[in-house]
Amino acid sequence: DREGFEYTIKGRPKSIHSIYNKMLKKHVSFEEVYDVFAIRIIIESRPENEKADCWKVYSVVTDFYQPNPDRLRDWISIPKVNGYESLHTTVMSPGGRWVEVQIRTSRMDEVAEMGLAAHYRYKDDEEHASALDTWLTRVREVLEDVGSSAVDFVHDFKLDLFSDEIVVFTPKGEMRNLPTGATALDFAFEIHTQVGRQCIGAKVNHRLVPLSQPLKSGDQIEIITSKKQQPKEDWLNFVITGKARNRIKQSLREQKRKLAVVGRDMVQRQFRKWGAKADDQNIQALVDHFRANSVTDLHYQVARGRYDLEALEKPSLRGGRIVLPKRKASSEDRSLEEVVREIRGGDQSALLIGDDLQKIDYKLSPCCNPIPGDDVFGFITINDGIKIHRVNCPNAVQLMSNFA
Repeated sequence: DREGFEYTIKGRPKSIHSIYNKMLKKHVSFEEVYDVFAIRIIIESRPENEKADCWKVYSVVTDFYQPNPDRLRDWISIPKVNGYESLHTTVMSPGGRWVEVQIRTSRMDEVAEMGLAAHYRYKDDEEHASALDTWLTRVREVLEDVGSSAVDFVHDFKLDLFSDEIVVFTPKGEMRNLPTGATALDFAFEIHTQVGRQCIGAKVNHRLVPLSQPLKSGDQIEIITSKKQQPKEDWLNFVITGKARNRIKQSLREQKRKLAVVGRDMVQRQFRKWGAKADDQNIQALVDHFRANSVTDLHYQVARGRYDLEALEKPSLRGGRIVLPKRKASSEDRSLEEVVREIRGGDQSALLIGDDLQKIDYKLSPCCNPIPGDDVFGFITINDGIKIHRVNCPNAVQLMSNFA
């Protein structure tokens, strides 16, 4: 009252279920749950004065009650990625119990209670639109990845929405929010797609680190780039943000398309050497001979050098059609089913990963990190081949129910 604020004070007890969940998640005892009872102070304030007014109220509260310095949470200066803004502190009550105090403006309270709909009531105020709009931009980037499987989309969406956050800084002091566990490469793609694509290293707090280095709140990151750098497939093993994963996949698809064009020219030159036409039927004969997945895959593998046209015996021509000599059976010529059947032996439930399975395109899922000897299951994705999970993976029940 002395400061002239218009305010409302609300109280709310934490539900037993919420207390129990917090004890499990934070690994704390009941006595260490400080927000069993919380007081919310909601003030009326002009948009340009909101931060200063909330801190004034904080000063008034702590003048009367002793605060716990380890329990100050400033989501006004650094809003949560979902747009939540509030100033939280924990003070000692006259009865000797810790009480959480939440300080916010009426605008912040409406956004916290009503979500996206309330946020867009204040859309004209660009200062307050930034945090949530940044998250919506991330979601839009995930949606724009036409090559993503449904499971990859849900994984990236949940990661960007529900993960805890860290706050890191550019060399110029600009603040960036990233999910917990984000790496230096995630940060590079957060700055700009081209910075991520050309990233060759990073300095964290002036110390050179690998691209896979996980970041911590407060880190200052400088990205080192080279115009000769191109995204690598193994980058997908250690980036976690949807933006980074999507941009890497897009770049890999672009690289594959460019290599396929080179391979197509190599195939056409080889046909000219043979004195045959590079028409659909003759090219399909090559696809069948090498057991390629498609014509594009044939061109791509030729450019990579996996399919050596020069090593082929010159085919005979019958009515303009090439007749290729039969290939000698080798381990690389066997079908996927044959390879798996041989390795499994009598145990049809076993899935073994080793040198004999190089032909299989698979990835070990980072959510549970299976290792040799684990009971696992796999499901087929569009871009990443077979994704392998432990059977006790937190995502296992949902994945197996969705994909049988």
